[in-house]
Amino acid sequence: MPTSPTAVVTGVITQIRTTDIEESIGFYTSLGFKLEFRFQDFYAGIKVGDQQFHLKLVDDKDPSIEFVSEGDHFHLYFPTDDVESKAAELRNKGITPRNGINTTEWGSKEFSITDNQGHILYFAENSD
Repeated sequence: MPTSPTAVVTGVITQIRTTDIEESIGFYTSLGFKLEFRFQDFYAGIKVGDQQFHLKLVDDKDPSIEFVSEGDHFHLYFPTDDVESKAAELRNKGITPRNGINTTEWGSKEFSITDNQGHILYFAENSD
């Protein structure tokens, strides 16, 4: 019996819900990320390095925001090669980290911010 070729999964894209897509696009592009595409007035892709995530316009705030915030979880995690410079860059743009830079038990240095909707975003420098 002949076998069919196996499809290769090449990545994963997450979706962030927003009640104000224009404001969310503005927030993420202010971080230095690029608007990759827009679809009509309710969907957009944001490019970060060689990856992207999507924004989707919805009527109500993301119900996970409270859970993520209370549980010290995150919605998006952005690896960086210089976490201290990234924190300073964001502070210069008026974006205040939720906490100071800390070193985790596994050796990464990280800090977090909140986007315009309340999503928790972590920036981390991993010690490899």
